[in-house]
Amino acid sequence: MCCTLQYSVTCIETARKTLDINRPVPKRVLIADDSDSVRYAIRTFIKGVAEIEVCGEAVDGLDAVEKAIKLKPDLVLLDFKMPMMNGAEVASILKNTMPHVVVILFTMYSENIGKSLMSAIGVDAVLSKPDGIAQIVGSMKTLLAVSHKSCPPEGAA
Repeated sequence: MCCTLQYSVTCIETARKTLDINRPVPKRVLIADDSDSVRYAIRTFIKGVAEIEVCGEAVDGLDAVEKAIKLKPDLVLLDFKMPMMNGAEVASILKNTMPHVVVILFTMYSENIGKSLMSAIGVDAVLSKPDGIAQIVGSMKTLLAVSHKSCPPEGAA
């Protein structure tokens, strides 16, 4: 038995607007910082950015690794100095287990992290907390755009 469904043009247009099928899927970001106030400030700032969404937060290095593996974010924003495991250790683990994830170290100590350490642990950028949250969002957009163009989707050959 065959059944034909008919929908009015108004119904179809309403569904399209409701679903907003042309809207790009936001990139998912995990914020890892032991400071509640820093995580709150970053999360609040990112809420206003349509193409980025916070998929989770971590309170220490070990939590960051566990949540990154579980949540599979597109980008992980890591504080350098965290309990349990520092940001450099977390970045190294993430780059070995999730090579396509973008990693940004966000720290008070950016001037002390040399390019050789950056390269050795595989972070994509090191940003200074004193430079502000606006710089983070700009860097996230840039790195995610570059990462999206250079990395094939999972399962693609």
